[in-house]
Formats: sequence, C-alpha cells, structure tokens
Amino acid sequence: MNRTKMNISHINPSPMTPDGRRPMMIGQLLLEMGKLTSDQLERALALQQKSGMAFGEAAKKLGFVSESDIQRALAIQFEYSYLPRHEETFSRRLQAAYEPFSPQVEALRALRSQLALRWFNQGFKTLAVVAANPGDGCSDLAANLAVVFSQLGERTLLIDANLRTPEQRKIFKLQQPRGLSDVLIGRNDLSVVCRFDSLKNLSVLGAGTVPPNPQELLSRRGFAAILDKAREQYDVVIVDTPPAVVTSDAQAIAANCGGALLVSQRNLTRMADLANVRDQLLVCDVQIVAAIVKDS
Repeated sequence: MNRTKMNISHINPSPMTPDGRRPMMIGQLLLEMGKLTSDQLERALALQQKSGMAFGEAAKKLGFVSESDIQRALAIQFEYSYLPRHEETFSRRLQAAYEPFSPQVEALRALRSQLALRWFNQGFKTLAVVAANPGDGCSDLAANLAVVFSQLGERTLLIDANLRTPEQRKIFKLQQPRGLSDVLIGRNDLSVVCRFDSLKNLSVLGAGTVPPNPQELLSRRGFAAILDKAREQYDVVIVDTPPAVVTSDAQAIAANCGGALLVSQRNLTRMADLANVRDQLLVCDVQIVAAIVKDS
C-alpha cells in the first residue's frame, strides 16, 4: 500500500510518554493506516480548528472514517492491543481481541480487577481455570482472560493443560504442533510457546501432542517445574484445564497452581456437579479465588 507523507508540523505536538517517546497523533495514524488521504486530513484538521471538536470526531463527521477506525487508531496510540473485525488471525471466540469495548469484555475486565486484587497482587502468579462439565466455557474464558491481562501490560502466559481435548490450538490457530505434553516428556522446553505480533505481552503454550497418559504426565514433578519456570518469566500464568467431572486432571493442575477460578454456565451446569468440584478442590488445598456464572 502506498503511504502518503505530509508536513504536519503546524499541529501541536503530543505530550511525551513516560519513557520519552512521542506517540503518533490520531490524524497521522489514520493516514499511515490508509484510512485518510492527505487532502482529507487537511479538511478534518480545518474542521477541528473551526469547531473545537476532537480530530477523530471531525473526520467521522465528514464521513472519512468510521468509529471502528478511530478506536483502532486510539488502540495503537495507547499501545492497547486488539484486532479489527475483518482480520482472521484468531478464532472469533477470542472476544477480548476482536470486541474489546463490548459489554461482555467489560465484564471480563471487572473480573480481571477482582483476580488482580485477590490473587495476583498478593504475590501469586498461577491460576487454574476450572469447570465441571464439557461446554461450560472454561477454555474460552481462560483464553479471553489471558488476553485482557496482556492488554493491561502484564507479561501473560496461557497454558493449555487440557491434554485430552485441547481447545487453545483452535482458538489461537496455533501453528506450533509442540506444546505442554512435549515439554513434560523432555522433548522440548518453554521455547515452544507461541507469541503474536498483534497481542503484545501474551504467550500461549499449547497442549502439544495428545498423549495416552495425560493424568500421569500432569502428576509428575515436571509439571510443577514448568510452572516454577513460568513464574520466573511471567507476571500472570493462566492454566486451562479439562472438565473436572470427567477426569481428575483439573484437581492435580489446580493443586500445583495453588488457586482456581471456578466457571459455570447458566442453565447448563448442575449445582451438584459444581459443589462436587468445589469440594474436591478444597480437599486438594486449592484456594477458590473466584467463581463466575457465564451466560450462554
């Protein structure tokens, strides 16, 4: 794409960031993104100066850009990672990346605040996301929670410890075939984590090769050692787990993490199953940091 440069030295410069860098102004960003031509930029600036409105509002009023264009430019300016809806880098299940201003993601940010206060700000770094049954939304919540923590600027690692029916590979469209199971048997190390240009501060360790003995692998000292290594390298480590009613893997995973977020699905999760999982976690000395009910 040809990019048109122009002299915008007559515009008041943006304030410096704490590290001494000067962020791009919205008009320049929209120009670099190919959303504005040089002529449109000048016309929007003229309207801004005449009316006193924000540049983005002026450009939108003239019909040059959409609200999503402005939000995208603001995200770049404030180093807030999210993706335009037309991009297909990840699955649409990753709402926090594609619809960061939706009510659902706002609720997720509220959960993030609670988890930070109750857990991560207390010196803990690993948290298991646990649900009773398949379909309770455990993997989706773990993925989106990892994204919103990374958007906060936290060095975040998402581990897919569901070695039976892994989902993070699908959600993030991972190309790396190796993952947790391969690290557990010593075939690989944490260098197989996947990182993304579009989601800064986020790393994902997929499940890897589906093994015949997941429970035995997760019960080995090697899994605890992986978490210890992750704690050294990351601020937040979110661990996705298989359904706790189907297998006892989740209890072993959560015991190594120390804390768990208990997930249920409205009109789907049976209270008896949820209570059973809660009791099993407590027996394993796992702290239930929070429990949430997801809408279908």
